[in-house]
Amino acid sequence: MKPTERFGDRAATYAANRPVYPPAAIDAVLAGLGDPARLVIADVGAGTGISARLFADRGAHVIAIEPNAGMRARAAAHPHVEWRDGTAEATGLEDQSVDLIVACQAFHWFEVPAAVAEFRRVARGRAALLQYERDERDAFTKSYGDVVRAYATDQTEWWRRDGLAAFAAFPGARVSRAVFPFSQRLDRNGLIGRAASSSYLPSSGAAAEQLHRDLHALFERHARDGTVTLLMETYVLVAEW
Repeated sequence: MKPTERFGDRAATYAANRPVYPPAAIDAVLAGLGDPARLVIADVGAGTGISARLFADRGAHVIAIEPNAGMRARAAAHPHVEWRDGTAEATGLEDQSVDLIVACQAFHWFEVPAAVAEFRRVARGRAALLQYERDERDAFTKSYGDVVRAYATDQTEWWRRDGLAAFAAFPGARVSRAVFPFSQRLDRNGLIGRAASSSYLPSSGAAAEQLHRDLHALFERHARDGTVTLLMETYVLVAEW
């Protein structure tokens, strides 16, 4: 399946169950750029607009670029977010037309050389990656990760790792790195939905049914007052040239 087609049947689940990025991560991306209300930001692989709205809430004008029509259709409207059909490799933006270009939980889906060239073409000197990963030093989070790995249908978890390394080697740029902890509190349905939003976990058939049984059992073992908490870390890499 092409990366641009992966989430078409999971858009509603994605919009409902994926976490937002911590405010400190957004601060790190915007640091030194001045008043956000004066900025134009391109969010590439914007999905259902989770990250685009966070930047728009700061006052920036955000051009949200997403190739999957199903994901775009599930995006909540925001007065400062403009949606366009496009890809990281071919955004359709003019040369040096944005102050900042960002990829949030999406860079691992891109063709890196072409995407980096496009980022340098359209941005006026800054690109950023935001990516959250589980903090498996926590017992429940580690157990959830074990379930995910047991049912994964491809190498997405490793592709995310490789994407971080590729962005860290952004050619001709100074790259800074920071990590910001946060958590996602989930009830039983939220835990099932969180897993269902992952394109590399089964969504139907016997494997999906067993995955759900394992998640219910995991919830029973770890829930306190009807919820469990995933501990996460957001990696922020900023390239400047």
